[in-house]
Amino acid sequence: MHVFNLEREQAWDPKKHVEKVLGKIEDGDVTVACWEPGQISPNHCHPEATEIYFCFSGGGVMRTPTQTVGVVPSSFVVHPPGELHEYENGRERTLLFRVRYGADMRSHFVDWRGREGWTQSAEDQAYFNIHPVG
Repeated sequence: MHVFNLEREQAWDPKKHVEKVLGKIEDGDVTVACWEPGQISPNHCHPEATEIYFCFSGGGVMRTPTQTVGVVPSSFVVHPPGELHEYENGRERTLLFRVRYGADMRSHFVDWRGREGWTQSAEDQAYFNIHPVG
């Protein structure tokens, strides 16, 4: 059994969102993700992992190439393997609980809005050449 207290585990950084892995369990991990107002995740996918976010407090917007949904306290979002997604935090601090599981937790980034100087890696360019967005 693994027991975590999200309020005790939270950690904040005004320069970037914080993803704190609380534990690794078999083929996955559990994480607390802390977001300051306006922070944006990279637009990315996990080809071999399912990713689930539960909003504990705060909220924002989750985007895929075909959908944009509001994320509010008590809601959760499930991204199946390979689904491209990006989270943009709203006007207040947000605490998300994340579960990932699958054969490989690896991420591929297509872009990162709001992140000055970010460039896509050669590995990610090659991945999206084979798996084009949209």
